Amino acid sequence: MSEYSYEESVVDGVNVPYDVFTIETEITRAGATIKAREYVDMREKLTRKKRWEQLDEDYEYTPGKLDKEVVNPSQIRHIIRAYKEALPTIFPDRVDEKGEFEVPKTLVFAKTDSHADDIIQIIREEFAEGNDFCKKITYKADEDPKSVLTRFRNSWAPRIAVTVDMIATGTDVKPLEVLLFMRDVKSINYFEQMKGRGTRTLNFDDLKRVTRTARHTKTHFVIVDAVGATKSKKTDSRPLERKPAVPLKDLLGAVAMGVQDEDLFMSLANRLIRLQKQLTEEEKGGFEKLSGGKPINHAAKDLLDAYNPDTVENMQLKIEREKPGEAPVEIKKAVQKELDVLRRRAASPFTGKLNEYIENVRKVHEQIIDTVNPDTLRKAEWDSFSTEKARDVVRDFSDYIQANKNEIIALSIFYDQPFRRRELTFAMIKEVLEILKREKPMLAPHYVWEAYAQLEEVRGSSPKSELVTLVSLVRKVTGIDRQLTPYNHIVDKNFKDWIFKKHGGAGEKFTEEQMAWLRMLKDHVAGSFHVALDDLDYTPFDALGGRGKMWQLFGDQTDDIIDELNEALAA
Repeated sequence: MSEYSYEESVVDGVNVPYDVFTIETEITRAGATIKAREYVDMREKLTRKKRWEQLDEDYEYTPGKLDKEVVNPSQIRHIIRAYKEALPTIFPDRVDEKGEFEVPKTLVFAKTDSHADDIIQIIREEFAEGNDFCKKITYKADEDPKSVLTRFRNSWAPRIAVTVDMIATGTDVKPLEVLLFMRDVKSINYFEQMKGRGTRTLNFDDLKRVTRTARHTKTHFVIVDAVGATKSKKTDSRPLERKPAVPLKDLLGAVAMGVQDEDLFMSLANRLIRLQKQLTEEEKGGFEKLSGGKPINHAAKDLLDAYNPDTVENMQLKIEREKPGEAPVEIKKAVQKELDVLRRRAASPFTGKLNEYIENVRKVHEQIIDTVNPDTLRKAEWDSFSTEKARDVVRDFSDYIQANKNEIIALSIFYDQPFRRRELTFAMIKEVLEILKREKPMLAPHYVWEAYAQLEEVRGSSPKSELVTLVSLVRKVTGIDRQLTPYNHIVDKNFKDWIFKKHGGAGEKFTEEQMAWLRMLKDHVAGSFHVALDDLDYTPFDALGGRGKMWQLFGDQTDDIIDELNEALAA
């Protein structure tokens, strides 16, 4: 019976992955010696009362005696200060509108109740915060620990909690994003349970409720290891991130070039799992389309499986059953051959187009926080859209549309024969807008419209709909319209021309009831660029009888009317 591994739970979205940030001080590593005749504080463990005493002889202590037989406030302070200074690097996007950093929900594991008190005092001093900012949650706490735990889980404060055993096991605090280990444990199971406090998933709305600067759902958590807790190999669930300093673009490039390396595959899988939690459904669909139908979490799972020890072992057992009596060297060759196939298959989706797509959507969801370069004010005054800037925007938009006319289906239709414009659909135009926002976010349709209005006379103001504005601009760039005109105005004019032509002959004229239905079709095309028979099953047509009503009004001319309108209105 196979176990459900941590890696599998991460791929399935049950848990989140984690990174490890290490803090080490000299005394944490090696201990220290207090020379004879030095005056030191002696503190009673129970009452915490102090007295001053002179040592008769040298006192040497090892790291194992820290916070049990001897307390070194400097060691605790160095760890807390290092954590505070590293936070903007660990969570670079947690800055509010006032420029103040918001500390993520942090749980500190202390050795003893007395150790917890020392940590709390220093945290409040180093962060310059009051009692509510950092609380103790232990069975010996002055406040009701269950009440504090509820606030820690559901409210903004406290931001940091210090515990010994109470939250180490069996208690969910889903907003937790940092576990600070200031104690080590020998038990594998206990360490896993402690680590499990941070693995819980949490959606964006619930995270935002307690951490105001959160930009997206909980994507990962961080273990800050100040005592070497993660180095003693207590757990098989190592961090997936093996190459934290390597940009995603370089990881993708290495995989595309055929590099097969466990750390490479693990790190790429980790980035994909974290990215997945930030993507919209449309962006996930874009990934699946370019990966040959493979969802992003499946692609990450394949990368993990390629170096999963269980996978290798099962493969070896399978080959040994298929080739009984085969020499071990031949078995090893056969296993390696199948592993190579498995790893090539896992890497196969990451070609140029998909890699470029991944990098582009990543940029949409990430920002660089520059805390290095201080700014200075040059001016503060009213300004307008300068003519030179408007020309640059119009030129950039025109160049982008022309450069992609053979790459994006909707654009190619605009450049093709006029009758092909009836093939345009809402989905096609939406795809153009999504690609434009992803690749050229500065060329937002309403912004480009404003640039045109600065340079030349336009008919009417920019349409409310971004999609309608985009179609209007593309028609101008491709030469369909000589003057920039809202597309809904074009549709209105083409509809009048079509009706005039229909009524101009000797044939039957449309009745008022038919005209009301035709106007609804026209309005639908103005906003959705195309009308199909299936659209009649939805708002606003369904409330008036849908396709049955149109058939009643137009009979066997129904299909012809729809085709004519699509062609005439898009002219």
